[in-house]
Amino acid sequence: MTVYDVIIAGGGPAGLNAAIVLARSRRRVLVFDSGNQRNIRSHGMHNYLTRDGIKPVDFLQIAKQEARKYAIFIKKIEVSKAVKNKAGLFEITDAKGDRHLAKKILLATGLSDTLPEVEGLRELYGKNVFHCPYCDGWEVRDARIAVYARNKNGVDLALSLKTWSETVTLYTDGRKYMTQSELEALEENNIPVIMGRIARLKASKGKLKGIVLRDNQEHLCDALFFVNGYTQQCTLAENLGCTINSKRVVITNRFQQTNIPGVFVAGDASRDMHFVVVAAAEGAKAGVTINKELQQEERISLQKKRRAKFA
Repeated sequence: MTVYDVIIAGGGPAGLNAAIVLARSRRRVLVFDSGNQRNIRSHGMHNYLTRDGIKPVDFLQIAKQEARKYAIFIKKIEVSKAVKNKAGLFEITDAKGDRHLAKKILLATGLSDTLPEVEGLRELYGKNVFHCPYCDGWEVRDARIAVYARNKNGVDLALSLKTWSETVTLYTDGRKYMTQSELEALEENNIPVIMGRIARLKASKGKLKGIVLRDNQEHLCDALFFVNGYTQQCTLAENLGCTINSKRVVITNRFQQTNIPGVFVAGDASRDMHFVVVAAAEGAKAGVTINKELQQEERISLQKKRRAKFA
């Protein structure tokens, strides 16, 4: 069985950038790509120099074309299991049950947003419904913006969105509790709070038009931002014993190393600054660190062989 230098779980910007760094370091790399990137439904990618506004699917197509120049193996399938065997190699099992071996493993599987269970919201996600004002605030500047926050506190998000629009309304969908200081901050910034339960989002020709409450009241809005948490796209890091923080994000050092030797994490799965450009940068850092580790291990192995020869 082929032993890869590195197996990468995740074919997004973090995983593919790491793969290119490693392949250019003459490493044998295998990338698993489930095709379920967090931003895949977005109308455009932003805050990435030279790629502003590009659709995520087009960005990934360019990235994969570049990766294939270096003979990087890309399998469009999910990794279902990863363990470290007695020989110190990582055994990776894909969704078909096929096994693969690697000296190092990089997890770049990203996160999945927990979408609010509101009728009509899922269909508008990535079009008029968003979670990141830095990614999509510019496109809806000066519009009527709604903030949805039932399971999480949406005060900070509502206050932040005043940078992009003067017309911001916070919807709590039945959540009643807010501190006095939070209510005062919202009032000072002219942000109304609507606590009634939401029945559905109203849309026309694929565009958000308003929010309908269960008492049939309708409120006009052009865009909705939500804060509802997120989850890891897979449990590989947790199953390998990586330390997870209270936000369910894998803890790494500045070189993308986890607490488990040989396991690296890059991209949204390891940080809460969720920009594509940050994910790509973390992938590059991980690639360099992995290569340095492999170089050091190769030197040690060579020294042992030389000692054994003259023993």
